[in-house]
Amino acid sequence: MKLLAALLVAAVCAVGDAEAEDRDLRIVVDQRQRTYIAHLPPRWSERGPLPVVVAFHGGGGNASGFKGYAGLDAVADREGFVVVYPDGSGRLGRRLLTWNAGTCCGYARDNKVDDAAFTLAILRDLARDVPLDPTRVYATGHSNGAMMAYRLAIEAPERIAAIAPVAGMMVADRFPPTRPVPVLHIHSVDDPRALYTGGVGPPFPFTSVHVTHRAVEPELAHWIGHNGCPPEARAAERRTTPSRGSGPDHTATLLVWAPGAADAEVQLWKLTGAGHGWPGGPSQLPERLMGPDTSAINAAEEAWRFLSRFRRRP
Repeated sequence: MKLLAALLVAAVCAVGDAEAEDRDLRIVVDQRQRTYIAHLPPRWSERGPLPVVVAFHGGGGNASGFKGYAGLDAVADREGFVVVYPDGSGRLGRRLLTWNAGTCCGYARDNKVDDAAFTLAILRDLARDVPLDPTRVYATGHSNGAMMAYRLAIEAPERIAAIAPVAGMMVADRFPPTRPVPVLHIHSVDDPRALYTGGVGPPFPFTSVHVTHRAVEPELAHWIGHNGCPPEARAAERRTTPSRGSGPDHTATLLVWAPGAADAEVQLWKLTGAGHGWPGGPSQLPERLMGPDTSAINAAEEAWRFLSRFRRRP
């Protein structure tokens, strides 16, 4: 009878999570109610401890919007990992949210919101019901969310195995982390908002707020040195795709600084022709604000291809 009961429970569980599942969840951190969405792949309960990718939306966005355009869910369903989409903070509920990534951005920075603590609280909260692999916790993000991925790696390197920021450079208040962390950065030299060579960018859409961006390659050099990588990169791959308009072809060159200490290499997908959007996904704002979309690479696929290679070492 005990065996029969166990088999029945297993069968119910298998049927119950045969499809991918989204959970809209709430927790309280530092006396603030915070929200996040967890995307679980099909048959997650049968897979054992699951890798998890924390995906930070861009400034002015939210979790559900980023979930809709990033393309990470499809990769997670195929490869068997969890995607966590946290909501930043703001004055309008779950709209127009930002992250406190250091010197950027908006409400979260101005109110000194501890978004690293929030992220770690999410991982603890989700692990109560979902088996997560603590050695395979990763972070990615778009724009202000990319900046937040950097801050998380700096403040919690004992939890984060690797990061893959997109179209947003590190603006953290302190560096370096206490241990090497592998980094894949994705950025277009023609990004009209998060300027590749640094400087004051245009105002946030529909506001008068400007952000000062740090130059991509000098900031990556800090990680290259900290991770013990060789100072010169090798070009590992190059792709070209026609633009969707009348402009020049878009290119994507993969630069690799490896090997690094504890295998913590640094990579850069250096794009041309593309704008500030998430590569491989549709922009949420007009091209006059974001620059051209690109299919030269798919950021979701490239992020997972990189992240999945790494485990956090003791």
